[in-house]
Amino acid sequence: MNNQLTPEEIRRLSVDERLRLIEDVWASLSEVPEKVDVPDWHRAELDKRLAAYGQDPSAAQPWSEAKADILRAMRK
Repeated sequence: MNNQLTPEEIRRLSVDERLRLIEDVWASLSEVPEKVDVPDWHRAELDKRLAAYGQDPSAAQPWSEAKADILRAMRK
């Protein structure tokens, strides 16, 4: 039995089904983070942001505030 979906079969799924599929794939990747390669440019960006935080921690914003700002911007 073939449990693989073809691109055509994926396109026939509803939007909700495709989103659930994406969530399932993402969850399966997060189970093995050591097997997921992080591009060098991601590491460089993280290093840059960590250094900026180290120089001025007061410029950082708690996640709850950042999330609220994002949600407000999306409602506009």
